[in-house]
Amino acid sequence: MATHGMLPNIREHSFLVMEVACFLGQALVQAGFDLHLQLIEAGALLHDLGKTPCLGTGRNHAQWGAEILHGLGYPEAAQVVAEHVYLVENNGDPRPFREAEVVNYADKRVLHDRVVTLEDRFADLMERYGLTVEARSRIAVAWAKVQALEERLFAPLGLSPGALLQVNGRFKVQGSPVQS
Repeated sequence: MATHGMLPNIREHSFLVMEVACFLGQALVQAGFDLHLQLIEAGALLHDLGKTPCLGTGRNHAQWGAEILHGLGYPEAAQVVAEHVYLVENNGDPRPFREAEVVNYADKRVLHDRVVTLEDRFADLMERYGLTVEARSRIAVAWAKVQALEERLFAPLGLSPGALLQVNGRFKVQGSPVQS
């Protein structure tokens, strides 16, 4: 994060996405699903690795972050980072859930530095990025896909998506997560 100049607000966002992703990943593992929790943690922490250098350039920050990680020898984490904005469909993984899906969903539940509902997150995305008909259409398609993902992720669990709101306020970042 420091090597690639990640801004403090993006770092804070990334730590909270990690908390949400780990919370959800652990619940899925406890429900019997095969997920690599360390990959979820690393992918969530690094999902916006390319964001700061891409600000204002028009460059795809997910792809840039994935390229950095791939170059460092972390292809699995690179794939999670590459998919944190848009998931790859029909990727050949036979498991019901993938680490990239958990991180993608967790990122969609964190608005800046707080966990919010999908409705609140997508309202913000529409306001900030829905400047053209095409952009609004892409956001609407993404919303529908993440709603379907939410239903799949929570169907086998004994919790509702609202349970993720309890992650708010548990950790504050000042270089690393610290319990409050």
